Amino acid sequence: MKYRRRVFFTDEQKSEIWDRWQRGESMNSIGRGFDRSSSSIYPLLARTGGIRPPDRVRSRLALTLMDREEISRGLRAKRSLRSIARSLKRSASTISREVRRNGGRAQYRAAHSDTAAWDRAHRPKLCKLNGNAYLCREISAKLIRKWSPQQIAGWLMREHPDDESKRVSHETIYRSLFIQTRGVLKKELLAHLRATRAIRRSRHATLKRTGVGKFNDAISIRDRPAEVEDRAVPGHWEGDLIAGSGNSFIATLVERHTRFVMLAKISKKDSASVIQALIKQSRKLPKELYRSLTWDRGSEIAKHKAFTLAADIDVFLCEPHSPWQRGTNENTNRLLRQYFPKGTDLSIYSQAKLSAVASQLNERPRKTLGYETPAERFNACVASIS
Repeated sequence: MKYRRRVFFTDEQKSEIWDRWQRGESMNSIGRGFDRSSSSIYPLLARTGGIRPPDRVRSRLALTLMDREEISRGLRAKRSLRSIARSLKRSASTISREVRRNGGRAQYRAAHSDTAAWDRAHRPKLCKLNGNAYLCREISAKLIRKWSPQQIAGWLMREHPDDESKRVSHETIYRSLFIQTRGVLKKELLAHLRATRAIRRSRHATLKRTGVGKFNDAISIRDRPAEVEDRAVPGHWEGDLIAGSGNSFIATLVERHTRFVMLAKISKKDSASVIQALIKQSRKLPKELYRSLTWDRGSEIAKHKAFTLAADIDVFLCEPHSPWQRGTNENTNRLLRQYFPKGTDLSIYSQAKLSAVASQLNERPRKTLGYETPAERFNACVASIS
């Protein structure tokens, strides 16, 4: 049986690997740069959950390699420990402990002692969640409800503005999830994150997005009124479909001003079915809260004029291959993948179940709303027109 040779990286190589990982490069790309496979890169990154460990720094009070060289020369010259201590301006007890723990006068070696001291200097620092039952309980409960770490951190700050012991950053939550040696949050909670990966990816990692469809009678997104662009007025929506297995789909709608979400069950992806579902959904809202709809140029919206005529709602279409122009909906669809993972048969969900998911998502605080929930914002809009 042939065994593969174990791969070792120098400190400089490890630093470069972490730099490239933080820039968003894939493990395959990083491995090619070192003429290695991605399986050689993964163990280094996975050890700390894909989160770069802080650089270790020696204490300014610790003995340096030059100090230890001076000790070694003093011992060879048969000088007393007090004499060596005076020349280094150190306590005699410091020199005594240093020599005793590294083999005594006969076996003391500067380089070996310096390496041993560096290895002994590990001092794992307890994270803020360790021993804080309230934070662990609240974070676990919110993660189970599909809240993101950033939403949890923002909610805690809003709930406890004057009590720092009950607040924590989202980075601390991520680190406690991905670095299991901390022993604070259970690994099972990782399954409730939006991206259920084993290690944390850089925020610079590329998201591939594409757009399809071509219409000659479309009203371009460039023609949207200014009130839609600046989100100052409620009632302007963005929509799209998310796909599942077995050619199943769900229509997703999100209001730009409040980030309020609605989901609609559709039987098929053909334009007639989609438009009928959108018309039915539009009748659930007052006219003041449904003024326009922005959609990608997919074939499912080909009959958009029928929707405009039936619901008296303007439809604006993104430019070809530019789904990012309805970014609010793109972000919402990523959130919804926590509830409907890729490959799920979406046809099994009833409209009642879809509405329950939308309600749960609308009750999650959003950073862009100052950690208010979309439901709070939307209900305020409803109250203002009633």
